[in-house]
Amino acid sequence: MRILLTNDDGIHAPGMAVLERIARALSDDITIVAPNSERSGAGRSLTLTRPLRLRQLGEKRFAVAGTPTDAVMMALARVMKDAPPELILSGVNRGANLGEDVSYSGTVSAAMEGALAGIPSIALSQVYAREGAGPNVSFAAAEAWGEKVLRPLLDAPWAPRSLYNVNFPAREPEQVLGIRVVPQGLRDYGQTEILQRTDPRGFDYYWIKLAGMPSTPAHSTDLEAAADGWVTVTPLHCDMTNHAALAATTALYR
Repeated sequence: MRILLTNDDGIHAPGMAVLERIARALSDDITIVAPNSERSGAGRSLTLTRPLRLRQLGEKRFAVAGTPTDAVMMALARVMKDAPPELILSGVNRGANLGEDVSYSGTVSAAMEGALAGIPSIALSQVYAREGAGPNVSFAAAEAWGEKVLRPLLDAPWAPRSLYNVNFPAREPEQVLGIRVVPQGLRDYGQTEILQRTDPRGFDYYWIKLAGMPSTPAHSTDLEAAADGWVTVTPLHCDMTNHAALAATTALYR
């Protein structure tokens, strides 16, 4: 099985090394095409106003001076054109991609690009609990549970243009409760903060601090399941149509 690896933290990120070890438990035919530096929060953005640079760093290992979506496009159209991947894995992201994170996440967007091309694609992210963890985020849960969560998905039927979003909880591997399939949650964005600071020259700058987690009945979403200690698996699809509203909206124009 040919597997393409990518991410949004950059090709040299610790999570990429973790992902490669997970992938090599599934196949020895691995190609890496990833951004040359961190592109967190890039979403499905494309580089359209400047040239893209592709640099080979080693055997089947390429860095793209662009976004995660650029990287997947470059992999499919150039690097792996004659032997397309049969599976795309994106991650392991440093930090959660839960709830509405999926609409901002470069990790999920890379998997979405694969799904749009008809290739089974999975985004993987490692939650961490402590603010300001810097480079000290532990990927132990992802490392221990990665193969366990991926193998059943490889044998599952895949709907057209669909993908899976996987998050590993901020726990030691032996403390993980198991794997739960859950829907995407939604944070209370009324709690989002814009933190203001002042630089040494006296100019203001800002950091976005995302909202906290609401509670839903039975702790039923990816946000709460991950916080409770589960590996979460959420099926996603690229069709953003609100099918439930189609009939009512059509009636407005009759």
